[in-house]
Amino acid sequence: MASDNKSITRLITGSILGFTVLFCLLWGGLPLFFITLLFVIFATKEYVVILKHKGFYPSLKVILVADAFFALLAYLNRFNLLSFAVTLCSISAFIWVLFKGRQPYIANVATTILGFIYGGLFPLYLIFLRDIGSTPTYDYLIKSTGDCIGKGFVLLIFFSVLITDTGCYYFGTKLGKHKLAPVISPNKTIEGSIGGTLCAIAMSLFIGHLIELPIYHCIIAGILVALFAQIGDLCESLIKRDAGVKDSGNILPGHGGFLDRTDSYVFTLPVLYYYFQYVVNNAETIHAIKTFFEGLM
Repeated sequence: MASDNKSITRLITGSILGFTVLFCLLWGGLPLFFITLLFVIFATKEYVVILKHKGFYPSLKVILVADAFFALLAYLNRFNLLSFAVTLCSISAFIWVLFKGRQPYIANVATTILGFIYGGLFPLYLIFLRDIGSTPTYDYLIKSTGDCIGKGFVLLIFFSVLITDTGCYYFGTKLGKHKLAPVISPNKTIEGSIGGTLCAIAMSLFIGHLIELPIYHCIIAGILVALFAQIGDLCESLIKRDAGVKDSGNILPGHGGFLDRTDSYVFTLPVLYYYFQYVVNNAETIHAIKTFFEGLM
């Protein structure tokens, strides 16, 4: 009975969360900005709590300020300022440890920088992805992007990651025999990983057909999604296992914390952004690749 109640709670929470995120992805603009920032803030807090279990004390204030800075740049579509922002925030992390840190340890600098990159910058690539192919317009900073190819790209990633997780679980449960990463996540199997990858490719082909993305791009995107979604999942498991915690939090009934729900997207978003922006959406890059391979023939 308790198991049934837990499953129902998990389903309700997942449905509400999924449809809310989907709405924001389709709408873009302020709704997407606020829900992404909300996820980042809660995930950042969970990250800091986890690291304290290891005796590290990253600065929550520095990370949150950095997250807000990155979020503003993403909202304004100022990708060209990201390297400046990372540099400034990294220097700030060192200064904080020098003068304000609870312990003047280099580990606290490192975990602070990791915090605003892993939990802040990488997830915020979602906003950059949504704006691919658009020229945002502003009316008192209220952004309007309209229809753009970025909308199709984020939908492809959103559903492909979901089906990857489902496929890994299903095929791992039914066919799993060989452990994928026994020390980090003993329940994950190679068979489940392969099944999840095939599901991701199938979903990518389906969504790609709807947005008129060439088949070879769909297949590559599906493989990239499956690969980095699983790597992201394993990396979050690594952080939790090293800190000796089971879940990143308990704010989402039946799902744990925000890091637990977004770990598969953390690496997937920046990788797919670069692929869609500089390969799929760049005729010069495609021409250069074709010329390169033609020269090898």
